[in-house]
Amino acid sequence: MKRSRINEIMAAADDMIRHYGFVLPPFANWTPDEFKSRAPTARRVIEGRCGWDITDYGQGRYDQMGLFLFTLRNGSLADLQRGGGMCYAEKLLISRQDQLSPMHTHFLKAEDIINRGGATLVVELYGSDDKGAWAEDKGGLVRCDGIDVPYKPGQKLKLAPGESVTLMPGDWHAFWGEGGDVLIGEVSTVNDDVTDNIFREPIGRFAEIDEDVAPTHLLVSDYDTWLPR
Repeated sequence: MKRSRINEIMAAADDMIRHYGFVLPPFANWTPDEFKSRAPTARRVIEGRCGWDITDYGQGRYDQMGLFLFTLRNGSLADLQRGGGMCYAEKLLISRQDQLSPMHTHFLKAEDIINRGGATLVVELYGSDDKGAWAEDKGGLVRCDGIDVPYKPGQKLKLAPGESVTLMPGDWHAFWGEGGDVLIGEVSTVNDDVTDNIFREPIGRFAEIDEDVAPTHLLVSDYDTWLPR
């Protein structure tokens, strides 16, 4: 993806987020130089990979297959493993109309996916086989706003604003906006986007960046190369 396109997506996303009554945290507004200067005191932001995240899954077709994310807060895997402390994470996502976030699951993360505003969020579901792999003939059970709902393989849940679904490890899912763009909330256990996204197809989690202009803000995938260790 071109950096100029990423900058445009950031600006449009911030506008949409504010439209629905949310405001991103102060570090969302840091320039790259500000981030570098603040890095020593922002280690939890950096180590938790909190911040801007825009992906085309390495396919070069963002409008058709892509996702905007902003990780607001993220806990510690060490806390999760010992069963105490900051074991949770929270994100805001934007799924544009008919923009596919492709079929995937997580081995570790459980998550609530919440329609925070906009159009209808469609979530397509499949279950897993005994090894956790995608299973064309397996369904499962999810929780929608506190109510247990069985799903058949390939079933499409349609979530209106305010509605949500709880997905557990092994619930394979893809999602997109139907009838317009959707602001999505995600509340989950500790988030690890580097190792805990398992896609049905062999695709990448992060975009490859063409640096045609300077970044307005850093992506989480920029931290390793732009920020001091």
